[in-house]
Amino acid sequence: MIQLTDSAAKRILEVVESKENIGGLRLGVHGGGCSGFSYALQFDAGAKPQDEVFEHNGAKVFVDPKSMKVLDGMVLDFKADLMQQGFVFNNPNATQTCGCGTSFSA
Repeated sequence: MIQLTDSAAKRILEVVESKENIGGLRLGVHGGGCSGFSYALQFDAGAKPQDEVFEHNGAKVFVDPKSMKVLDGMVLDFKADLMQQGFVFNNPNATQTCGCGTSFSA
């Protein structure tokens, strides 16, 4: 299961409502990065047949089965302050993370 905070759901909905043909956020994992895996985010028109779909307050996240193995139990948040803004990954499967916040090992 992937959980979304209210802040993450709000940000996803802002993008979905501002663009055509966007149904939600695709969340995945790719090999690489300084710790072994990198998170991959992109907005997508909809879920593929094999995807798991998670929804919170109307915001949808699509996750492929391979990525789900290392993302299960994760909480996706969104933070914005004066210096930066972006999604924050709270992944209980990550045994080590990089300072950039987008790379991890499991």
